[in-house]
Amino acid sequence: MAMTFVQDRESSIDRHLDSSGKYVRYTAEQVEALERVYTECPKPSSLRRQQLIRECPVLANVEPKQIKVWFQNRRCREKQRKEASRLQAVNRKLNAMNKLLMEENDRLQKQVSQLVCENGFMRQQLQAPSAAGTTDGNGDSVATTSRNSMRDANSPAGFLSIAEETLAEFLSKATGTAVDWVQLPGMKPGPDSVGIFTISQSCSGVAARACGLVSLEPNKVAEILKDRLSWFRDCRSLEVFTMFPAGNGGTIELVYTQTYAPMTLSPARDFWTLRYTTTLENGSLVVCERSLSGSGAGPNAAAAHQFVRAEMLPSGYLIRPCEGGGSIIHIVDHLNLQAWSVPEVLRPLYESSKVVAQRMTIAALRYVRQIAQETSGEVVYGLGRQPAVLRTFSQRLSRGFNDAVNGFNDDGWSVLNCDGAEDVIISVNSTKNLSGTSNPASSLTFAGGVLCAKASMLLQNIPPAVLVRFLREHRSEWADFNVDAYSAASLKAGSYAYPGMRPMRFTGNQIIMPLGHTIEHEEMLEVIRLEGHSLAQEDAFASRDVHLLQLCSGIDEDAVGACCELIFAPIDEMFPDDAPLVPSGFRIIPLDSKPGDKKDTMTTNKTLNLTSGLEVGASTNHTAGDASSCHNNRSVLTIAFQFPFESSLQDNVAVMARQYVRSVISSVQTVSMAISPSGTNPAAGAKLSVGSPEALTLARWVCQSYSYYLGTGLLRSDSLVGDLVLKHLWHHQDAILCCSLKSVPMFIFANQAGLDMLETTLVALQDITLDKIFDESGRKALFADFAKLMQQGFAYLPAGICMSTMGRHVSYEQVIAWKVLAEEDNSVHCLAFSFINWSFV
Repeated sequence: MAMTFVQDRESSIDRHLDSSGKYVRYTAEQVEALERVYTECPKPSSLRRQQLIRECPVLANVEPKQIKVWFQNRRCREKQRKEASRLQAVNRKLNAMNKLLMEENDRLQKQVSQLVCENGFMRQQLQAPSAAGTTDGNGDSVATTSRNSMRDANSPAGFLSIAEETLAEFLSKATGTAVDWVQLPGMKPGPDSVGIFTISQSCSGVAARACGLVSLEPNKVAEILKDRLSWFRDCRSLEVFTMFPAGNGGTIELVYTQTYAPMTLSPARDFWTLRYTTTLENGSLVVCERSLSGSGAGPNAAAAHQFVRAEMLPSGYLIRPCEGGGSIIHIVDHLNLQAWSVPEVLRPLYESSKVVAQRMTIAALRYVRQIAQETSGEVVYGLGRQPAVLRTFSQRLSRGFNDAVNGFNDDGWSVLNCDGAEDVIISVNSTKNLSGTSNPASSLTFAGGVLCAKASMLLQNIPPAVLVRFLREHRSEWADFNVDAYSAASLKAGSYAYPGMRPMRFTGNQIIMPLGHTIEHEEMLEVIRLEGHSLAQEDAFASRDVHLLQLCSGIDEDAVGACCELIFAPIDEMFPDDAPLVPSGFRIIPLDSKPGDKKDTMTTNKTLNLTSGLEVGASTNHTAGDASSCHNNRSVLTIAFQFPFESSLQDNVAVMARQYVRSVISSVQTVSMAISPSGTNPAAGAKLSVGSPEALTLARWVCQSYSYYLGTGLLRSDSLVGDLVLKHLWHHQDAILCCSLKSVPMFIFANQAGLDMLETTLVALQDITLDKIFDESGRKALFADFAKLMQQGFAYLPAGICMSTMGRHVSYEQVIAWKVLAEEDNSVHCLAFSFINWSFV
């Protein structure tokens, strides 16, 4: 019989129905004793609980079975309370999101009404253009004059006027219709989405907006967002020159900000802004900001020529408290990045609202949500590292790479023998301090300094996320292990060996050890171990493994406008929290397309040095297209490698660095041509992509051949046709792989489970041979049954171990292998393998 718990609050006596259906009553003293025992020993099988029960005189007359039933009811009540609390939190979150969506719907309705009115007004203008034009021009002139007079004010009263104007304009963008917002392509709103993301459709400058819910109080959110250095990776410095209170309880700050240039061929930006923080009548907290006229603060004189003054139009954060805790955030970023100051081929990057959305607006909201989850204890990281420590490592890697790419003179960087014709720029920093903390004892300053070799190049028709994934998963295709070993050895005190003095051999094993990732997996921090051995006879048995701390971001192909990065730095195998870092790596930024751009058919299938494309000008403009397909799209790849050196070895290291970066560029060009969806590689036509007609045909052949040889269906339903066959095969729980019938069998296709098992991508899969994934026993089993497979058309391989491309071992219960017959002539097209019940060891 089910037990029902009832509490008599008036008499302070607990009672419940026992297994016989009778009420059992407990006095207040007995209930207090039972609660004390339960609190100290919640586990039912605890011997300590039994001892405490025996030591309580008030429980001496209670049967053990009745006490057991009380504890069961107590545990059920606690579970119900936790579940009720969880449901209340979910309900509060859903109510807040519903409120946000209703407000967004109201804003869209206002925007529709405004467009209708503008449409009617335009019709009137067409009928009487002269009169309307005169009136509008005078009105605009008066308004502009009024705004300019306030903006030029240089007194607290003038600053307050500018602040109030900024507040009104910002709110009209955040919750009004001042900007025509459209949804950011590739972002799918829903219950699992971080927020609502929109970009400007037609306005001066570039603008992006985000709305979302976070479980932090408004003051904490404002504190995080105002600290732009912590979350905005492009921010080099932020200095508050003066701060004074506003008359309404708010504060006004004059802020000077410097941001990095994302590549080597464009100058950095700086901003001179007024930032206004205040609280509205409804309790909402607002932080809004805009540029001030006049020169204001500026960069150091040594680096003045490396900056261009950009303009921040009214932007900021609207933070509203939610009932029951948490906040609703509205973020608006509206900038004029002065695109005229960069070469024609790069201007789409500075005229793209999508790029601003990904690098600023979405990054801000994601960072706040990340902090909220870390604060609540929802995030667990590997190797015992605290989230704040790993976040600091990520920021140091990104900042070190940005410093190398920009090479600011006031940081001690100087260009070495560059006449403008070199494709690889060599810069030197003789004052580089690699301290990871403010502790001087942990600093590492080289006798010579740090040398950086960097270059930028234009990529066409290459999905940036695919290229970064390939560079991450196949380091041996482009990297020189000896150079990695040299960089790692240089970090050790007193070790400045030149590459080649101790030749090394890379075994080919690359092991990736995850440290942590952001909540949406858009950024991953990991440790890479490269296994190597010395070729010198006296060190033949010594391990020469190299460890790298690596940051990988932007590998989601659906994130439109997202920057893809692979940044790494050699570290000591002990990996202390204050480890010195000398980051190197790659950055790929998609160039947004302009309406009306025409395709240059002569350069569609080429990978070019960006410096050669600067003279082409407007003739090289690319076509607009869907960024998810990446066909006929262009992106800019920036490469920067840093090398510590001694003064006596500077010339040798400079020659080595230039040659190495050129070899990396050559390797990247080769890889890009091979994996380009429309590349000129003759073998590319035989490679499959999900959704292609070839993949649909292969999926049908695989399923038909399985049924023919094994007498049963591979998929759950035999009535599937067309795209459904490929869809069900793609999502099949077993890892299914197909390989060619060549002298060296190469994989040509795998479903999602197969790619997960091998820890690779569909593009990189097609460079893996069949024998590489099996261990010795697996290869013996395959060779033993290969004749049987070819004779009868199928074979069963026993349980065993295979290996992923990352070096991890994978166990499987059984492998079914069968021949895949072409439908037309029943010739053997390829071999298929199904790994059943696989898992990582």
